[in-house]
Amino acid sequence: MTKIIGLTGGIGSGKTTIAEHIKSLGFPVYIADDEAKKILKLPETLNSLKLVFGNSIFDDGLLNKDKLSNIVFNNPEMLKQLNQIIHPAVKSNFDLWLIANRNYPLVVKEAAILFESGSYKDCDIVITIIAPLVSRIKRVVERDDVNSEAVLSRINNQWTDEMRILKSDYVIENKDIIKACAQTEKILKKILNQ
Repeated sequence: MTKIIGLTGGIGSGKTTIAEHIKSLGFPVYIADDEAKKILKLPETLNSLKLVFGNSIFDDGLLNKDKLSNIVFNNPEMLKQLNQIIHPAVKSNFDLWLIANRNYPLVVKEAAILFESGSYKDCDIVITIIAPLVSRIKRVVERDDVNSEAVLSRINNQWTDEMRILKSDYVIENKDIIKACAQTEKILKKILNQ
């Protein structure tokens, strides 16, 4: 039976890099964030968003993600409502993806909010990626072309590393990507031999 590995970590921890490495080893990887972005474009999702948030988050009929982000990141109740629209759709999408990849010994679901969304419950094993705060901020500033205050604000809206570690089976420290990839391979080998 296919083992579902949850891969998580805070923003800028290197989840995507580790996920890409796992993919290069021949294992299917589901990137929840990418799928959520696709789901955000579906007509049924847009209709649900319009009902909850109104027309103010749309510009000429197109969803303005910045406007939506500004609303939800400063309002926990609105964030909860957004999650009630997106999370069930991502879960359904993942379930279909899992069926298509059921012949692999293991698959990986990479998600920043694996615990917050409750989707860790669908995983057999959870791996958390951690990295020094300075490195995380630097990566996100360069990647997203934002300032460090904006990155810190996002970090403060997520679970802490300590919270994730308590609920994880394995932790990969990403100070050096070559060592982190080697550690990943060692963990995957151990999981495959269980």
